[in-house]
Amino acid sequence: MLYAVITTGGKQYRVAEGEIIHVEKLAAEEGEAVTFSEVLAVTGGEGEAKFGTPYIDGASVTAKVIKNGKAKKIRVFKMKPKKNYRRTYGHRQPYTRLQIETISGGEN
Repeated sequence: MLYAVITTGGKQYRVAEGEIIHVEKLAAEEGEAVTFSEVLAVTGGEGEAKFGTPYIDGASVTAKVIKNGKAKKIRVFKMKPKKNYRRTYGHRQPYTRLQIETISGGEN
């Protein structure tokens, strides 16, 4: 099985071909292909691994955008006791759902 570690949205993800992941919202429409060139590591099935410093030259991961959406709402409640201060607000984090299609190892 071929695995890669990519970085997007300030986070790192371990991905494999055919896998579905949620990442921070990307500027891409549903059905578009997205290419990640910031690949930190690629491991092959034969125990062979490549690690970048910090990225592997020529390596890329291609994914297809399945959906752009919002996560469940979280409620934030602030309160200061004895001061009659109470504030409630909510937040829904936008995300992009991706299906990993191909992983190319590049050269190290």
